[in-house]
Amino acid sequence: MSLVTVPFYQKRHRHFDQSYRNIQTRYLLDEYASKKRASTQASSQKSLSQRSSSQRASSQTSLGGTICRVCAKRVSTQEDEEQENRSRYQSLVAAYGEAKRQRFLSELAHLEEDVHLARSQARDKLDKYAIQQMMEDKLAWERHTFEERISRAPEILVRLRSHTVWERMSVKLCFTVQGFPTPVVQWYKDGSLICQAAEPGKYRIESNYGVHTLEINRADFDDTATYSAVATNAHGQVSTNAAVVVRRFRGDEEPFRSVGLPIGLPLSSMIPYTHFDVQFLEKFGVTFRREGETVTLKCTMLVTPDLKRVQPRAEWYRDDVLLKESKWTKMFFGEGQASLSFSHLHKDDEGLYTLRIVSRGGVSDHSAFLFVRDADPLVTGAPGAPMDLQCHDANRDYVIVTWKPPNTTTESPVMGYFVDRCEVGTNNWVQCNDAPVKICKYPVTGLFEGRSYIFRVRAVNSAGISRPSRVSDAVAALDPLDLRRLQAVHLEGEKEIAIYQDDLEGDAQVPGPPTGVHASEISRNYVVLSWEPPTPRGKDPLMYFIEKSVVGSGSWQRVNAQTAVRSPRYAVFDLMEGKSYVFRVLSANRHGLSEPSEITSPIQAQDVTVVPSAPGRVLASRNTKTSVVVQWDRPKHEEDLLGYYVDCCVAGTNLWEPCNHKPIGYNRFVVHGLTTGEQYIFRVKAVNAVGMSENSQESDVIKVQAALTVPSHPYGITLLNCDGHSMTLGWKVPKFSGGSPILGYYLDKREVHHKNWHEVNSSPSKPTILTVDGLTEGSLYEFKIAAVNLAGIGEPSDPSEHFKCEAWTMPEPGPAYDLTFCEVRDTSLVMLWKAPVYSGSSPVSGYFVDFREEDAGEWITVNQTTTASRYLKVSDLQQGKTYVFRVRAVNANGVGKPSDTSEPVLVEARPGTKEISAGVDEQGNIYLGFDCQEMTDASQFTWCKSYEEISDDERFKIETVGDHSKLYLKNPDKEDLGTYSVSVSDTDGVSSSFVLDPEAIPLKSELAYEIFDKGRVRFWLQAEHLSPDASYRFIINDREVSDSEIHRIKCDKATGIIEMVMDRFSIENEGTYTVQIHDGKAKSQSSLVLIGDAFKTVLEEAEFQRKEFLRKQGPHFAEYLHWDVTEECEVRLVCKVANTKKETVFKWLKDDVLYETETLPNLERGICELLIPKLSKKDHGEYKATLKDDRGQDVSILEIAGKVYDDMILAMSRVCGKSASPLKVLCTPEGIRLQCFMKYFTDEMKVNWCHKDAKISSSEHMRIGGSEEMAWLQICEPTEKDKGKYTFEIFDGKDNHQRSLDLSGQAFDEAFAEFQQFKAAAFAEKNRGRLIGGLPDVVTIMEGKTLNLTCTVFGNPDPEVIWFKNDQDIQLSEHFSVKVEQAKYVSMTIKGVTSEDSGKYSINIKNKYGGEKIDVTVSVYKHGEKIPDMAPPQQAKPKLIPASASAAGQ
Repeated sequence: MSLVTVPFYQKRHRHFDQSYRNIQTRYLLDEYASKKRASTQASSQKSLSQRSSSQRASSQTSLGGTICRVCAKRVSTQEDEEQENRSRYQSLVAAYGEAKRQRFLSELAHLEEDVHLARSQARDKLDKYAIQQMMEDKLAWERHTFEERISRAPEILVRLRSHTVWERMSVKLCFTVQGFPTPVVQWYKDGSLICQAAEPGKYRIESNYGVHTLEINRADFDDTATYSAVATNAHGQVSTNAAVVVRRFRGDEEPFRSVGLPIGLPLSSMIPYTHFDVQFLEKFGVTFRREGETVTLKCTMLVTPDLKRVQPRAEWYRDDVLLKESKWTKMFFGEGQASLSFSHLHKDDEGLYTLRIVSRGGVSDHSAFLFVRDADPLVTGAPGAPMDLQCHDANRDYVIVTWKPPNTTTESPVMGYFVDRCEVGTNNWVQCNDAPVKICKYPVTGLFEGRSYIFRVRAVNSAGISRPSRVSDAVAALDPLDLRRLQAVHLEGEKEIAIYQDDLEGDAQVPGPPTGVHASEISRNYVVLSWEPPTPRGKDPLMYFIEKSVVGSGSWQRVNAQTAVRSPRYAVFDLMEGKSYVFRVLSANRHGLSEPSEITSPIQAQDVTVVPSAPGRVLASRNTKTSVVVQWDRPKHEEDLLGYYVDCCVAGTNLWEPCNHKPIGYNRFVVHGLTTGEQYIFRVKAVNAVGMSENSQESDVIKVQAALTVPSHPYGITLLNCDGHSMTLGWKVPKFSGGSPILGYYLDKREVHHKNWHEVNSSPSKPTILTVDGLTEGSLYEFKIAAVNLAGIGEPSDPSEHFKCEAWTMPEPGPAYDLTFCEVRDTSLVMLWKAPVYSGSSPVSGYFVDFREEDAGEWITVNQTTTASRYLKVSDLQQGKTYVFRVRAVNANGVGKPSDTSEPVLVEARPGTKEISAGVDEQGNIYLGFDCQEMTDASQFTWCKSYEEISDDERFKIETVGDHSKLYLKNPDKEDLGTYSVSVSDTDGVSSSFVLDPEAIPLKSELAYEIFDKGRVRFWLQAEHLSPDASYRFIINDREVSDSEIHRIKCDKATGIIEMVMDRFSIENEGTYTVQIHDGKAKSQSSLVLIGDAFKTVLEEAEFQRKEFLRKQGPHFAEYLHWDVTEECEVRLVCKVANTKKETVFKWLKDDVLYETETLPNLERGICELLIPKLSKKDHGEYKATLKDDRGQDVSILEIAGKVYDDMILAMSRVCGKSASPLKVLCTPEGIRLQCFMKYFTDEMKVNWCHKDAKISSSEHMRIGGSEEMAWLQICEPTEKDKGKYTFEIFDGKDNHQRSLDLSGQAFDEAFAEFQQFKAAAFAEKNRGRLIGGLPDVVTIMEGKTLNLTCTVFGNPDPEVIWFKNDQDIQLSEHFSVKVEQAKYVSMTIKGVTSEDSGKYSINIKNKYGGEKIDVTVSVYKHGEKIPDMAPPQQAKPKLIPASASAAGQ
């Protein structure tokens, strides 16, 4: 046995024998052999001829007798010469042949050496090719593996940096990006793609080893912009941007330009070492928006000092989380304002927003809440969108998605969620879960390594599916452990390289088993297994296989048999409830499969986290006029709480509304947006990933009004009198009482330069004036005052001025005090004050009132003569300006000391200002009424006459109910005439006045209008009473009009009604209408302005009434075309006609084409109807009903399209939904069909099929369809997974009509068995033997001819074909022959037919599934006979042969 090792190339290549030599070598060898054979044959023939000639000569000698010697010698000599010549010739021939043979052998040897050399070279080349091919295969495998490992989305290592340059300078932007495949980079300027060809030489774009640059040559102002670079490859996309600001040199004028910086902060993110004083001027308030809308939160501020290059830093927070710019939010800070803009709001954006301005001087901040309500659902009753989508634990092919559930206060509860994914760079959303997941967490598997994904979630309830949530941030399917396995290896010197730990492990073949297998998450629907990769793991990519086993069964089942797992995480679904499982994991690479890991401890699929318990007691307390503070106790079981939802309800309505639309994480919440004065109740529910708790107990009823707080500080402390030992002080009441009446005041004093304050009064003083005794004459004192209410003592006022205790002896009066203002309007106000305490040497006789603008220097006196009243209305002020006032008292000795200057007053009417209204009730009593929507518990109406509070109960009666108050005059007479005013305490100066004039005529109603038929317009008013001598006049646009045919004016003095009727109201009548009334000394006036939109409204209504009158003079429609749906689900168009006669013609038209009906409408009934059965889109169009006779015509139009058509479909759905039959099962060869019969069905109806409460989408497995009589669901090839409850829903716009069927247990088994029977029967019918075509039923032929019957048959398996004549087998012969080709082409030939061949011929085609029989009648006639009259041949009709018969036949 040879021990020589066969080289590797001999194992891989085929080797050859001698035929391996080339053609020339074989030709030379053949020629040599043939010549050798020819020479051998020639020599043998010569020897034979020599022997025969010698024998002949001897015989001749013996026979011829004696020959003479001379002759004999001559003959002998000749023979010797001949022999010598022959020998010489032979030797020459032999020498030549030997030389030729030697030459041939030499050539042959050289040729063999060449062949051997060529053969060696060929083998070397083949070996080299084999080695090269093997290395290429190995490199290709390793390259593919390496590319898979290094493939990743683009990642920016060095981002773009903003630049500020001078004009005509060049600027270069550069950034570094990595990724595999190499990303493609595009540059943008303000969102527009930069094209080098558009501006040659302007831009230069370069890319070298991942470093990308954009150079802008000779920059100018137009180059000031935001530049972006976008890098894209197959796995994702990233971008970076920077601002370029181009400035002019030497102070040239620079155009204003707003540059969108890449971040909302200054270019330097460091806190500037400069002290800034920040004062907020305007602040954003509590904001309410809907999803999808835009909003900007903005604050304007004053920053001191204002430095262009150095600014404080602005930070935005949402619920204490620092915000950054994104595609959803944009920030701006500069030019004295900071703003945060939202381009597309989601509920994720709801929260408490805080703006912080940070500098070395400290932090200034402002906060307010942003509420984001749900957008309108796609389907009525569907829940709101989930929110706060987050991705966790991302790996090569796995990621966990979590979210927060929506609040379903007004919708049905959420049944589950659908999770969708989309690969970055595409718009193809793929649903990850077939059935809704119950909890707010889902492990998404099946991702492709290295690719980036975004996710969204949709909620599902009984009404439908919500809008999708905001998409998550992009997450890459990469192994986070790759970085851990990256190590730095130090080389000689200071060099080092980074390699993976896998490269140090050597060539590990089959990997080891994974370690640490455990359940990282357990729920009722799935179990997430986690493990550590094997060590060593080797260089080859790893895959994992998971196996499960029911505890006690002893058998293992592979979970992911179809898909290999590449991440050390895996979610196992389809676990049976109540059973415990154990798991193990195997690792694999291209070398093989590892041993299984250690078995986990028993695991049971169940919800570890349960629904939280309801929150505890809920307390609601007052906060502001439109908000309430709600607090509650945390639930007893608060595992993994996501937050709380707060609901509110107006007391007595039971209509609950959500207060927040995103769970809040604390147990205190301020509910904004409530109605002032309304009463509410509140409840709270806790939320976690499993669901929502039960509602808490409802809070007590609370009225929305400002919280009860301590009052603000008094102000305006004034010295009113001093006798040398005491001082009399006065002050103004606090601007805000704190929601409760002020009970009194505490006053403190101290001498100037003393530190300690001393209490003046131990009990509160009720009036706003107090005398302080026990003072030292000549000393200086200062005072402060604090107000008190039920909530406590408020903050004290600022210390007063320094008052010197010295007696007042001047003859002039002291200062007036307590200057207050009311009835502030756009150009006027009313000022009130109190008389001086010190009147001087004579009584006070009057007062002067002075005013000036706040920043002006000179005082202007309002009244040139003194006023004896302690009030004055100041008019002719300028709107929008701020004024200050003072009062000077006057007595006989002169003008006294002026009062303290009042606080500044802005002359401008408050929005929503209301005035006192006067009227007469049903009993004839005159009253003055006033409403105030800003009432609090501490607010009170104060009615005054001549600005003195009314206290006479005999003459007046005051009724106050809620925010409305009335002052009744019991017995009105001349003493009751004058100025009446009302003020509301604890408000921002709400007040009004009314002058009851003896010459005013009270009106029951002001001038108004109404429109009659024919387009007539009536203007009228009603006075309380008119005497017979009363006069009046109408004025239109400053021109008096008199009674005429155009303006018919009349007055009924008994009722006080004055009216003017205009028969023709046209565009010329636009203007102001006034009625002036004179009755003795009394007078009154009332005006009505009809200009602009108000006039257009009156004119259009008058024109309409005029046209309606003209229309009704002839045949017309009393009711225009409208529609309804009958109980038979037919759409009925209905209209009512009036004023018709026999000659009136009625027509129906569709799209201006006459619409024919079976019967003409009966106009005498007054109702015309048009039925449209089985409405569909072909019935779209404009339908008209026309009436016409000699008096005129009328038209009514109804267009069936758009919303009208949709409403008709919904109405039909309502009828069909009520009449729908229970679901019925029909088995077909394709599967199980569920049918719901109804009066009419169309695909345009909003219907849903659900399986186990999950909506079914039409697919290959489950097809949804219907006909005019039914809707059906086809379950193709049903399996065990298709068991369960099926529900058919039809939505009519308001309600869902449902029909359900439980297809499980015996019902499913029976249906499945019937389906199998139908399937088998259909299969047999499909594959049985049959005739496809070719045979007629009758054939007529002349005797002596050849008859050929040909047909095509089919069957699977190939059918058996038998021919019969008159039901007898045909004996094949030369006369009868049958031919079958390719098992499908069959022919029977009858040569030379005779009359005996007439008869019935049959062909039987059959296989094991059955077959059929076809009869052909053949009629033969003789030559010369008339062709028989027969019906034209038809296609022969087959007769079925059942499968049993065919099987028996076989």
